[in-house]
Amino acid sequence: MGRKLSVADQPKPKVISLKMDATFFFERAVRSLDRLHYDKALKYFRKAVDYEPDNPVNHCNLAGILSEMGMFADSNRILKQIIDEVDPSMTECYFYMANNYANMEDFENAEKAIIQYLEKDPNGQYLEESEEMIELLSYELERPTRLTFVKSRESMFEHDKARSLLEEGRFGEAVRVLNRLVKKYPDFLAARNNLALAYYYMGQFDKAMETIVQVLELDAGNLHALSNLAIFYQHFGAEQELEKLLSLLRKTCPFHHDHVFKLATTMGILGEHETAYVLFRRLIKSGEAGEDPCLFHYTAVAAYNIGRLNEARKYWQQAEKLDPHSDIPRFYLSQLEKVPSEEAGKPYFSYHYHLPFEEQFRTMVKTKDALPDSLKRDPLVRSSFFWALRHGDVEAKLQVIQAFGIIADAEVEEALREFLLEPGEDDYLKRVALFALRSMGVNEPLQAVMAGQPITLPATPVSQDLPVWEPKWQRVLELALQNMQKRYDMIQQYDMETLWVEYLSRAYPSVPVIHKPEGWAAALEYLTAKMHRRAISYEEVAKRYQISVTTICKHVKSIDETCGLKQKMEAIFPKFSSYMKQDEEK
Repeated sequence: MGRKLSVADQPKPKVISLKMDATFFFERAVRSLDRLHYDKALKYFRKAVDYEPDNPVNHCNLAGILSEMGMFADSNRILKQIIDEVDPSMTECYFYMANNYANMEDFENAEKAIIQYLEKDPNGQYLEESEEMIELLSYELERPTRLTFVKSRESMFEHDKARSLLEEGRFGEAVRVLNRLVKKYPDFLAARNNLALAYYYMGQFDKAMETIVQVLELDAGNLHALSNLAIFYQHFGAEQELEKLLSLLRKTCPFHHDHVFKLATTMGILGEHETAYVLFRRLIKSGEAGEDPCLFHYTAVAAYNIGRLNEARKYWQQAEKLDPHSDIPRFYLSQLEKVPSEEAGKPYFSYHYHLPFEEQFRTMVKTKDALPDSLKRDPLVRSSFFWALRHGDVEAKLQVIQAFGIIADAEVEEALREFLLEPGEDDYLKRVALFALRSMGVNEPLQAVMAGQPITLPATPVSQDLPVWEPKWQRVLELALQNMQKRYDMIQQYDMETLWVEYLSRAYPSVPVIHKPEGWAAALEYLTAKMHRRAISYEEVAKRYQISVTTICKHVKSIDETCGLKQKMEAIFPKFSSYMKQDEEK
């Protein structure tokens, strides 16, 4: 079976003597095997088992000689006994059993045994041989082998999963997977490096730096960690540390393809475009990268950034050939035509293979009701959002919260939940984040820190002056949101909800009876549009909500007078009264 015979460790005797023990019979068995005396070898291996019945190695050797003699069923009986009674950790017995079953042409049981070996063996000693056997069994059984998990490759599978999550921009999930891997395999440096990147993409810079330092403590020359550290230094503005590290990276000449690529992209991000250009061209000339449009884009960017417009054009044209359905090469080629030769390389282009963020955000604004899937999944766009939510100004955070409300997946839900708990964030932003979560379908009470105090936010709109929240009030809100969803952005929808809650709070307990919620919903949309200086008429909303203009005017007047809306808006928009009056006269 191609198996190596081994003997269990035995303490060495201090006095040399002829001792009839398991080792003695093992040595006799091996000598008999060398002389091809299988019967004698079998007898001696049985003796070794008799002397040490609790030693699984002796049983395994006995199973091996039985297999060599063609006694496959007897061999499997002993192998099963080892697993069931002697030492369940000897998972290689499953591999030996699979070989025996295959020799008996019992391919179904051979498949079961080889699957058990691969799913239970942590070391993968016979991994290559198992792959060959699976190929044979698939041929014999005329179907794929039912293998779903390889324990010895568990860490690699998990790491591949984490990398996929990073590429999809699902950073929180990636962090959880990578943390589990690092805890289970402390020396798995690739997982630690990707964990650092995940933290960085999420804007958690302290954790990112801490993780990279841990990698370098384990391997001071780790190129991926050094490259990431250089980017972190640039972000923190640590110029002296960055220059010292750059001098080392400039002199580095990596051999492996992935190391060349990592160094090239790092040098490009750090503004070392000449070095990046040389390294990217080296990858293209080696042919190892194949026909990857991204690589030609990176090379084109490096060429452009050092003023080599003709080379840049050539590489983008090649990228366009390799990726004909993408707008990216065409966009950069069009930009290239607008650049005078004397201004080559100004401004610098990004190395990332996607449209500039400004272009993508313009697309997002045009399609408020449906953010393109390409933007939802783009890790760079998503990392920009996560970064801005932590470190941007108020306007940037408002934009991110709106974008998150459109993306509406588990990752952004988790980020918004955490945002509510940040003690240093503005309460208004948190209320908008709460509105975004509610619009995503999160209906349970949520924990938050408001005015510096931890509170529980109920599932209904919040107001200290409303002891209850009536279903008929909620119906008005739902009607307005339903009609405004595709016409108004999230901030405007939030302002509408705030206006309705304020009106009810001020009017309570003398809240008017609501016979037709459509009239109140139409009034709320009308006033929200006016507050945001959007063109709207009574006739337009009357048609949309199928309600009379008279009813809408009455409700608009009630909300306006109760909330003092005109006075508030006059302070911001001096012509607000005349703006409202135009519609009343119509």
